[in-house]
This record gives sequence, structure tokens and C-alpha cells, in this order.
Amino acid sequence: MTSNTPFKPRPKPELSWPDAPRKRRSPRRIAWQLQACLLSSLLGLAALYIGPLQAQATDVVAVRRVLPVYSVEREDPVISVTFDASWGGDKTLAILDLLDEYDAKATFFLVGIWVDKYPELVREIAARGHEIGNHSDSHPHMTQISESKMRQELKGCSDKIEALTGIRPTLFRPPYGDYDNKVVSVSRDEGYEAVQWSIDSLDWKNRGVSDLVKRATANVQPGDIILFHNDSEFIVDALPQILAFYKEHGFTMIPAGEILLEGETTIDVQGKQHPAAAQ
Repeated sequence: MTSNTPFKPRPKPELSWPDAPRKRRSPRRIAWQLQACLLSSLLGLAALYIGPLQAQATDVVAVRRVLPVYSVEREDPVISVTFDASWGGDKTLAILDLLDEYDAKATFFLVGIWVDKYPELVREIAARGHEIGNHSDSHPHMTQISESKMRQELKGCSDKIEALTGIRPTLFRPPYGDYDNKVVSVSRDEGYEAVQWSIDSLDWKNRGVSDLVKRATANVQPGDIILFHNDSEFIVDALPQILAFYKEHGFTMIPAGEILLEGETTIDVQGKQHPAAAQ
């Protein structure tokens, strides 16, 4: 039997969200989204570390290094010849004679135990018009001892020098060149200027006369402080050439205490002392 009712197609059922067709993403878009997700994760992890690291960096910068004087800004052609005396003394008189011959005044940094052993040489150094500095009482690594022991080392050496010469040292050179902020600050608190050197002759390595002369005369500038040792093997043989070179090049050799600047000064990151106005 045929119906006269018009045919109506059945409507398609509405699809719920899980069944709904999805727009297909391109491989490039997927890769970009993965990269963005990875970058976000990395930034989150970095944030966990950056904060503490920034705080540590701030702490490091906040601890300003305290430096001794290595050299001095001078316009006049002056330099300072210095000798560390810790052990032997047999070459000291010959050194003093050579300094006299070349009209040089030097600074001798003496250790207290050396002063005990060679009191007559201590008096002779002072009698010839040379400066005597403090090089500690027993030659320890100053960075490895307590603050109270540092003060004892300074006082013990200076007491001995003053008893023999009537003059109390005002300069201090740490043994082995070993110092830190506390060593420099304590020495200054005790009334000393801490003094190192800008030219190291390395004479203690005993490499021969020519090596010693070369190192002691290379690139000498006004305000330099030169380091020697009173008992190095070739010092007496090399010193005439070195002192002659300084004189021929117009340098006047004065004690370290006299090469230092007076008044307000600053010390740059290289250890060079400047007038405060120049910074």
C-alpha cells in the first residue's frame, strides 16, 4: 500500500563533545606547542635557582676586597728598593755597601727571629739611613692564624726593632705575600700600612745574575716597589748592574715609606695608590 504522506528524513542526532569531530592540527603547530610547553617548564625551573644565585652574587660583590699598596702613582721618577730579611744575614753588609755606592736608600722588612739573630745588622741598617719595616715576628702565613695572633706577630717584631733602633716600624709586609681582608685591616688598625711590590725579582729562585737583572729592570715605572731578598744567592753580584740601571734611567731610590702618598688616598684594583682626588 502506498502512503501519500511526504517522506521526511530523520534528523541526525547531535553529537556530544567527545564524539564531535576535531579540527586536525598540523605537525608544525604541534611542534610549536610542544616547544612552548618545554620553554615554559624550563623558565619555571630556572626561577627556582636564579633567586638564590642572585642573592649569592650580591653577597660576593658586597664583600669589597681590601688591598695593600703594590705601587704608587708618582709623577716624579722615584722608585723603592726593598729587601725581605727572614733567614740568613751574611750578604747584608755587602748589600748596604752597594746601596751607599749608588746613593740608594732602601727598606728592609725584618722578621723578629732575624732581629734576634742579627741585632748588630739591624742597628747597622738603621745607622746607614735605611728604613726598617715589620715582616712579622715568626714568619707565619698570616691568613692561617687568629686575629689576636696577628696582633701579637706585629707587636712582637716591632718591639724588638724599636728596642734596637729607637724607631718603631710603620710598614708591614705579610710573609710569603700571603694576605686577606682581615690581615690588611688588622695591620692598618695597628698603625701599619701594608706594602707589597709591583716588580718581583724572583731572586730567591736563584736562576743566575742575568735573570735577576732582567726581571728587576724590565718595565720599571715611577712609583714601583721592587722586591729582593737579602740572602738570595746572586743578589750581591746582580745588584751593581740593577742599581746602575736605575740611576742611568733617572730614578731616585727612596724608602717605601717615602714613596707612599700623604693625605687622602685610594687604592685601585691593581693595588696602585692614588691621590683621592684622582679617582
